[in-house]
This record gives sequence, structure tokens and C-alpha cells, in this order.
Amino acid sequence: VDALVPARPHDDVALLMARTRLLGAEQVADWDLPADPAAVADARKTAARQLSEWGLEEFAFTTELVVSELVTNAIRYATGPIRLRLIRERALICEVFDGGATAPHLRHPRTTDEGGRGLLLVSQFTQRWGTRFVPEGKIIWAEQSLTDPSP
Repeated sequence: VDALVPARPHDDVALLMARTRLLGAEQVADWDLPADPAAVADARKTAARQLSEWGLEEFAFTTELVVSELVTNAIRYATGPIRLRLIRERALICEVFDGGATAPHLRHPRTTDEGGRGLLLVSQFTQRWGTRFVPEGKIIWAEQSLTDPSP
């Protein structure tokens, strides 16, 4: 800290340290997807197959719903490449990358609205979700607890 902070700082100083670790290849699966609405069904099936390989079949319903909603939103509203990634660690994380720069927002649609329920469903069926911006676009992620399949 002494090397990084001037002799007389004008404000409080904090040093943040983080330890990261590399996940094994068997814990991460990812796929590039075409920006075609027909790809959504294939993405759901691919995710379900991966969950079966991991022995996580009980998470298939929620994961397929999350994949469907996030991939559909990426195809409908974003630009550039679309990538789906599943991460199995302490939780099951579903990430969808796209080249868009706008963050989605949670809506509370009226009963007569035709759409707008996707992220509301994701938020109801997962423990948490969010957006992470990267230089090439954004990643929308949703996390499910592996110890409790219900949200």
C-alpha cells in the first residue's frame, strides 16, 4: 500500500485483493449460436444434453427456460455474435453473450401485454441474474443453486 498511495492521500484508501481459480474444462460448456430464431430450440436441447452429462437433469426445466429467454432476447434485440455458456461450479450459471451495448430491464407486464415476461420469468426461477459488460458487448447471466433446485 505504501508504494501505491501518495504520502498524503486526500481521501481514504482501500486495497482490494481477490483470488481467482481456473475452472476445469469439464465444468464449462459453450456454444456459438446463429442469430436465427430457429436456433433457440437447438440451444435448449444442447443445454439439456449438457445437464444430463453433468448428472443435473433435475435442473433441465429451469435451465431450458432461462436459455430460451436469454437467447431469444439476444437474437431479437442485440447485434453481433451470440454465445451460450453453462458453468457448473458451486452454482449452475447460464450466460448468454451478445454484441449489444444496452442492458435489459425487468418489466412487470400487464395481463393483456403480449410480451415482456422473459426476464421476469428468469428472475422468478433463478436465485439471481444480472448483466456484465465486456469490451465486445454484454453477458446476461442467471444463477441456480445446485443445492436447492427451487428458486
